Amino acid sequence: MRFSVESIGVVHSCFKDKFGVPRQPGLVSAAKGWLELFAPYNRTEAFAGLEGFSHIWVTFVFHYCLGQGTRLSVRPPRLGGNRKVGVFASRSTHRPNPIGISVLELLGVEQYKNGVCLQLGGLDLVDGTPVLDIKPYVPYSDTISEAQADYAQQAPITSFDVLFSTKAALQCDKQCQCWPGLRQLITEVLAPDPRPAYFTASSAKRVFAIRLYEFDIRWRVLNEHVIEVISIDNDDKRVFD
Repeated sequence: MRFSVESIGVVHSCFKDKFGVPRQPGLVSAAKGWLELFAPYNRTEAFAGLEGFSHIWVTFVFHYCLGQGTRLSVRPPRLGGNRKVGVFASRSTHRPNPIGISVLELLGVEQYKNGVCLQLGGLDLVDGTPVLDIKPYVPYSDTISEAQADYAQQAPITSFDVLFSTKAALQCDKQCQCWPGLRQLITEVLAPDPRPAYFTASSAKRVFAIRLYEFDIRWRVLNEHVIEVISIDNDDKRVFD
């Protein structure tokens, strides 16, 4: 059976590139953004009552993976890239249909110039992600305390101390009025070590870069316990005006 779907909106996220995006929703509490709804779904009657829910299910498209083909087996990051599992035993972005689903914090339902937008927290979505559907998160049915999850039963335990160089600290402080949560966001994104598994053993002192909002964050791993933020550069443009 063939059928088609269309996006109802697009996510405007603090994550401008795939690198650095959390591997699951809710891992980075400071990761915020908003969902712009398209007509006719941007009318207030479509969201009446949603403000009473703290979290929502967001169904979306892995748009960076369009046209990359199907994989029957993948190497989950949680297994260090050393073990393959079936694609349906993973949350890989490489799926028969490139569709994902995330539970996100609903920070607000707001009206703006073109209709309604949703303010979101705990994001794991890259900027520009097309959204297909929204549903309220219902704790009594969506939470299963005794559920088993094989290799992903517990949250990742890798955690680095994140230090800011003198230069990076000054740059971050300079932005604090416009971006008050910037330091927390950088720290929460880097602490779990966003490097791919194949980099972790061979990338000591290598300089990496991630893009958050309009900032280029350059950083490196000093040792097995410490990540250092080297610099924070921006082009002085605001994203969410």
